Amino acid sequence: MQLRVNGSLHEVPDRWKKETLLTVLREHLGLVGTKFGCGDGACGACTVHVEGGVVRSCQMRASGAEALEIVTIEGLVGTGADLHPVQQAWLDERVAQCGFCQAGQIMQAVALLKENPAPDEQAIVEHMNRNLCRCGTQARVQKAIQRAARELRGQS
Repeated sequence: MQLRVNGSLHEVPDRWKKETLLTVLREHLGLVGTKFGCGDGACGACTVHVEGGVVRSCQMRASGAEALEIVTIEGLVGTGADLHPVQQAWLDERVAQCGFCQAGQIMQAVALLKENPAPDEQAIVEHMNRNLCRCGTQARVQKAIQRAARELRGQS
């Protein structure tokens, strides 16, 4: 089986086919930015993009992702000035506390801004309600998304 993750093709032994995409990403490919949270797809800690759409990787079998483009939080990460605008906004707004949910939150926010480059507060709340944060950083998440949206539209 082959998986295309973050622009690279990876050979995955057939014994991993029945595992979740999350397990293969973390345990076989060593991409540990995607977190295991609830295991039921409800918390969003395992959010990745598959073919540009948001997917809870704990709910998808690895075999179902074969030949599809998968992007994890590691696929967004740059260094210095190369950070994705959402990542930079997260830093600027000091969103993270414990950090556990942040990769999933960022992936969810990136998907929102692809779909809606100028979301209002209601759109942000509705879209981000799919990801849980026990630290209560939702207000900072909203500010970070608004900041990233302005940056992506060239209105920084």
